[in-house]
Amino acid sequence: MTSSIRKKSKTKETQARKKQTARIEYPFSAIVGQAELKQALICAAIDQTLGGVLIFGDRGTGKSTTIRSLAALLPKMDVATDCPYNCDPQRPAHLCERCLDDDAETKLKKKQVTVPVVDLPLGATEDRVVGALDLEHALSKGEKLFEPGLLARAHRGFLYIDEVNLLEDHLVDLLLDVAASGENVVEREGLSVRHPARFVLVGSGNPEEGELRPQLLDRYGLSVEVKTPTDVSQRIDVVKRRDAYEQDPAAFAEQWKNKNARLRTKIKQAQARLSDVNVPDETLVQASTLCMTLGTDGLRGELTLMRAARALAAYEGSQSVTLDHVKQMAACSLGHRLRRNPLDDASSRVRVDRAIEDLFSE
Repeated sequence: MTSSIRKKSKTKETQARKKQTARIEYPFSAIVGQAELKQALICAAIDQTLGGVLIFGDRGTGKSTTIRSLAALLPKMDVATDCPYNCDPQRPAHLCERCLDDDAETKLKKKQVTVPVVDLPLGATEDRVVGALDLEHALSKGEKLFEPGLLARAHRGFLYIDEVNLLEDHLVDLLLDVAASGENVVEREGLSVRHPARFVLVGSGNPEEGELRPQLLDRYGLSVEVKTPTDVSQRIDVVKRRDAYEQDPAAFAEQWKNKNARLRTKIKQAQARLSDVNVPDETLVQASTLCMTLGTDGLRGELTLMRAARALAAYEGSQSVTLDHVKQMAACSLGHRLRRNPLDDASSRVRVDRAIEDLFSE
């Protein structure tokens, strides 16, 4: 009896230490500047069908910090208890095989968890990404058991790849397949496993270190360029806040707790009203005209621009998408879809802004 009590007390102490040593992410609301990046990430969180966010920019501009701060910002989500794939109990059509094998006639038990933000390291093996046979279990129990990979952990959340332009080609092909189908299929060593894998793909990198493969570039819904601030006061704010955070992360997070909470509530409300936001035909015509003027290939540009503008309208509490919403989301929705023009050295953002001015100036 005494040993049992000691074990319980040790377990509680271990859990308490884990909570104390758990990393406190930099508050999203405390990030200085980067308005376009924050807006793109918020829109991608409101509507996960946007296709993810690609971030290119200088080193040390806070790209990784901004992305990782999302986990503490977003509203918690309902998942099936003990499900390794974060299945949504309210969407039976998207349940994994394990959840379907449970009594499908009864309601699955659920719990609330933080939206996952999973890092995919450049050196990750394919087995670590898609999952593989649990060798320890196979050797000890003589049974084949699937050990889920990073794609399983990222389901219904965010998969973050730093230096995405340096990602190995075979992993790029794998991600393209999963992003297109929305599920991960693993068939190896006598295993055949299929599970849902729908996530927001977020990538960051430095364009000086190499270009992104066109196939993967096209899969990203939004693209943002982050530059080093040129305003002295803004740079000082960045340094002061970062220094305060590193000295005492808990106290700094507490200072921004209320602002983060208000932003979280706003995102949750936007997610709830997204399907009710109207997209007038006139606005669709304006979006298509802009895409045709810029010469974007296919119709993915129009679809992304319409969805991004609708997410922004929901975030702002509007009942209908307007031309102003289209203008705000045009550069990040279309900039990375433009063909290179050898006779025009202007950046993609300048070309988009110029087209908007020519088409919609009064």
